[in-house]
Amino acid sequence: MAKDMNENEEDKIIKNEEDVILNNKEDKIVNNEMALDNDLRIKVLSPTTLVLKRFVRNRLAITGSIFIIAMFLFSYLGGWLTSYGEGQVFTKYEEMFKVFAGVSENDKLKYIITEGEEFPLVDQSNFILAANNDEEFFESGDSAYILNKYDEDYIVVDRAIEIGMAMLVGKDVNMTTSDASLGEDFNEKAIQVVTDKENEFEFNGNKYYAVHNNKNSIFYRADELAVVTKNIFSYSIKDKENNYTFCKSAEDTIRNGNDTFTVDGIEYSLNENNGDYEILLSNEIYATVSRFQMEPIYENIFIDLEFRKVIREAIVNEKESVVYADQDGNEVIYRIYRQNLQWTIEKSESTYLIDKYSSPSKDHYLGTDGNGMDLLTRIMYGGRISLRIGFIVVIIELFIGIVLGGIAGYFGKFLDNLIMRVVDVFNSIPSLPLIIILGAVMDQMRVAPEVRLNVLMIILALLGWPGIARMVRGQTLSLREQEFMTATEALGLDVTKRIFKHLIPNIIPQLIVIATLSLGGVILMESTLSFLGVGVKFPFASWGNIINAVSNVHVMSNYLFVWIPAGVCILITVLGFNFIGDGLRDAFDPKMKR
Repeated sequence: MAKDMNENEEDKIIKNEEDVILNNKEDKIVNNEMALDNDLRIKVLSPTTLVLKRFVRNRLAITGSIFIIAMFLFSYLGGWLTSYGEGQVFTKYEEMFKVFAGVSENDKLKYIITEGEEFPLVDQSNFILAANNDEEFFESGDSAYILNKYDEDYIVVDRAIEIGMAMLVGKDVNMTTSDASLGEDFNEKAIQVVTDKENEFEFNGNKYYAVHNNKNSIFYRADELAVVTKNIFSYSIKDKENNYTFCKSAEDTIRNGNDTFTVDGIEYSLNENNGDYEILLSNEIYATVSRFQMEPIYENIFIDLEFRKVIREAIVNEKESVVYADQDGNEVIYRIYRQNLQWTIEKSESTYLIDKYSSPSKDHYLGTDGNGMDLLTRIMYGGRISLRIGFIVVIIELFIGIVLGGIAGYFGKFLDNLIMRVVDVFNSIPSLPLIIILGAVMDQMRVAPEVRLNVLMIILALLGWPGIARMVRGQTLSLREQEFMTATEALGLDVTKRIFKHLIPNIIPQLIVIATLSLGGVILMESTLSFLGVGVKFPFASWGNIINAVSNVHVMSNYLFVWIPAGVCILITVLGFNFIGDGLRDAFDPKMKR
């Protein structure tokens, strides 16, 4: 009995030990289920799940994914939510000083010609020579002129019409005239002029002039032609032209020191004001005579005499600005500044402007660009273009690279040599200069922006596929000798299925990594081309051509909000794709710790 009891105790001890071992084993199994690198766990996870787990554990990859998701949401969802259009131009009203008129002190002779008469330019040139030589009579071509020079600033020019000749025969004077209506009284007067050697005389209210030679004298009738003066006549009536009789009477009155003169039965009075003269009609200013000339910037602008007076006084008193009420009674500020011997008058006006380079505000969170467009909206739509170009170019590159690289690697020999030589040719092409040249050609041909965008994507894809083709060829050369490819051949599968169903899928991990890394490079290339002005064109927006709008140092240094946000978007997007590419490369690496 004692023996049975010992056996039972031994069985209990053994059973307890087995239970402890079993419990420890279960605990170990439970704990191991939480470990990714446990052998039991590896056996139940698919390769895709393993890659995903390794990718998720990569912090940089997750950061890159967050960056890219944020950029997609910002570009597509943000562009859909914004209330502004991609090409919407914003305007504003702003008080600006605009050039209104110019003022100068006249130092040139002005010609006021009698109505119906002409004073040719050639004759005017000869008149200047005669006036400088203090001549009283000069001839120009078939015409003759008489000068009545009062001073350097005022000369009256008469046209000389030959009417007769007086010849000295012994002590007698024979007078002949072409105008019989003058009569004997004129002849007697002419003979007296010859005897006294006079040049000017009047007869029956007309002026005459005599040119004396040795034995004869030629007589001319002086017909009023022009007043030549440095004074400027301004009127209270718009589009009023100078009248010879009025201007001559005013000039004569000024030099004679009189206060009044009469023209066509109308009496005018003169009033001096700071060296200028006001011509009054019924105690109202009718005209002014001044050396200061004021000309509006536009012909349809009429400057009244009161404003001229205010500006004249401001110039004399060296004022920099004046306030003058317009026709509606609104006070307007006029700014005056001098440039050498001229003064420029600028008028303050409420101007309708494009809202260029507006600082960030509640209406425009990132401000506006040089075209008056909302920068935030342009960056959103620019993200769409940049991302679309990146994905489309990479897809085309993958398609061409997979097809040609797979064919070259699988069949080898002649096809391999042929395709690889084509790859060498494409690799030898200087891509950036070529794209710049094509961009200049499209500029010259004025290719539409939509067509230009498509051409740009095709060119980038055609120049970028050789690297992918080389990688696919190399992987294909390695994989086609594997046992599973031998099995596909033994099963009698056709070539298309062998390549695209069994061979290419084994290269997909490398392709995904290359494609992800290439996306950032394509976006950088597009941004560079747009910055150089040969990429995406207005009105389309891309991050590159938004930065390209900063075309000078002034804008770059003073309007940082114009180009920095677009640059930050490029930086975040490229970093995001590079982080994802690095994460995928590590996740697909079979040597990485599980």
